[in-house]
Amino acid sequence: MAVAKLDGSPAARLLAWFDRHRRRLPWRAEPGEAADPYRVWLSEIMLQQTTVPTVAERYERFVARFPTVERLADAPLDDVLHAWQGLGYYARARNLHRAAGEIVRRHGGVLPRDEAALRALPGIGDYTVAALRAIAFDQPANVVDGNVERVVARLFAIEAPLPGAKIEIRQRAATLVPSLRAGDYAQALMDLGAMVCTPRSPGCLACPLAELCVARQRGIAVELPRRAIAKAKPKRYAVVYWLERDDGAVLLRRRPENGLLGGMIEIPSGPWRDAAEEPDESAGAAPARVQWRRLEGVVAHGFTHFDIDLVVLKGRVTAARAPEGLWSHPKDFHRLAMPTMTKKVVEHVLGRGWRRAKARDQATRRAVSG
Repeated sequence: MAVAKLDGSPAARLLAWFDRHRRRLPWRAEPGEAADPYRVWLSEIMLQQTTVPTVAERYERFVARFPTVERLADAPLDDVLHAWQGLGYYARARNLHRAAGEIVRRHGGVLPRDEAALRALPGIGDYTVAALRAIAFDQPANVVDGNVERVVARLFAIEAPLPGAKIEIRQRAATLVPSLRAGDYAQALMDLGAMVCTPRSPGCLACPLAELCVARQRGIAVELPRRAIAKAKPKRYAVVYWLERDDGAVLLRRRPENGLLGGMIEIPSGPWRDAAEEPDESAGAAPARVQWRRLEGVVAHGFTHFDIDLVVLKGRVTAARAPEGLWSHPKDFHRLAMPTMTKKVVEHVLGRGWRRAKARDQATRRAVSG
């Protein structure tokens, strides 16, 4: 069914609403200001698979540390990964760092406006290209994120479940894109989904598109978009080896650059298996031949596509017999780029108190810099 034709296009209605109710976000230009492409790019990469509140908490600190694309490109990858902590999906940080280098080398430190050049940068796919074209450069582009999918599915009463409905939603959304104020329109549609056309309690009475919404006319707005029944996530298992030297330092290792948690620092572990290991099976992957003691409990962590349970074995070795590798005292862990899963392992071994070192260190730095 087509959207009902009433006075005022959906874009015009939405932009009028946006001018009154737009969200103020740290990466957004104020009304009348030109968008900063670098800040827009950072925000779009951070917002991939991460919520606005989570990004808002960390965005300004990241920009303060890397205020320009040149500073980001020149920074060691470890510094970028460390600053990225709390945002998850660390492949985005690695691609961001690589892309910054290419922007400096190939484009003179200026984010390219050309669609093909944007698409050639690491970590930039269809959605990010569209978002940058619209928000950073005010070019008409069809920007469709989760909020937009919900708004469009309801506006046109698209009842096919996601993800199968994505193609139709994109096609319908493309018919609404205006030729002017493309950036404001893209952000307005996102804001409408975040603030009014919410998943469980859509505020139809406050919606500028209410009179045009077919799902509201049918009384099914809260039911859309429908979703296919999700499959249960598989479970994986691993053994983690906490090897402590007699001076208190702990053996760490860096994960391979490619793959899950690439380049991050972790406690050594054995293979990640589809079934839990027996005690004798775990010995072969241990980083040293010492007396290992299993700690009570399990460290549980969830990734996007699977969950994992980690059993922690603890051992001790003298400095003379310690294997070569990356050794660090727990009081310095907060300075390393550790993923959340590894931080859970550390907390399982040391308790919650180890995190206080980070707060003390930051307080000391602020006092010195002040």
